[in-house]
Amino acid sequence: MTNVKDAGYDGIEASLPTDQKEKEEILSEIKSFGLEFIGQHWETINPTFEEHYKEFEWRLRSLAEAKPLFINTQTGKDYFTFEQNKQLIDLAKNIAEETGVPVIHETHRGKFSFAAHITETYLQKIEDLKITLDISHWFNTAETYLHDQVEAVELAISRTEHIHSRVGFIEGPQITDPRAPEWNEALQQHLDCWDKVIELQRKNNREIFTITSEFGAPPYMPLLPYTKQPIVDQWEVNVYMMTLLRERYK
Repeated sequence: MTNVKDAGYDGIEASLPTDQKEKEEILSEIKSFGLEFIGQHWETINPTFEEHYKEFEWRLRSLAEAKPLFINTQTGKDYFTFEQNKQLIDLAKNIAEETGVPVIHETHRGKFSFAAHITETYLQKIEDLKITLDISHWFNTAETYLHDQVEAVELAISRTEHIHSRVGFIEGPQITDPRAPEWNEALQQHLDCWDKVIELQRKNNREIFTITSEFGAPPYMPLLPYTKQPIVDQWEVNVYMMTLLRERYK
């Protein structure tokens, strides 16, 4: 945690182990460094809806016990029906109301929110649905920067409560290095969306808004062939993104 604090981060976003002792040790360390904690759920992948529902509930309740600022969840499956995914969204809402821990739903491939035009339907039909915007997944899924889906993106921006600042491109969910000039177009496409989110939040007089710099390790990060060495330093890239956005939105 020392490097996280020294780099200037205000907190971390992470899942927690199921072992109670391990969970308490991690939470204690986070607290000792004065860091905020956002819970992250991604682990529920059971393809059978009934079992998926049970595990989803169990994992959300386990995270809520830690009293994070909120829980960011990758919810449902792209092949579940609307009604099935809505049951999971409704369950998350009930858990949030019971525990006092907000639950928001991340835009992510493979989940109910895997594409802009699909998520648009959920946002239209579920008026209180809030999202974490990771638009890198949508650019990749659509193989465009969504200039032909402006209304869907604008609706998503209006419901965004948190941002994952991974930068993707139309053929992949993560570019190699946002500092490299060849990726400037991709970076700018993301910044344009994030700027609109922050502008709206300022109009709504929101004092604090959370962003997780989320450039991932392999397989998100490409590796050199044969040696399997990373072609860029993941830590440096995430610190760069954190610093860039802190300065841009201060």
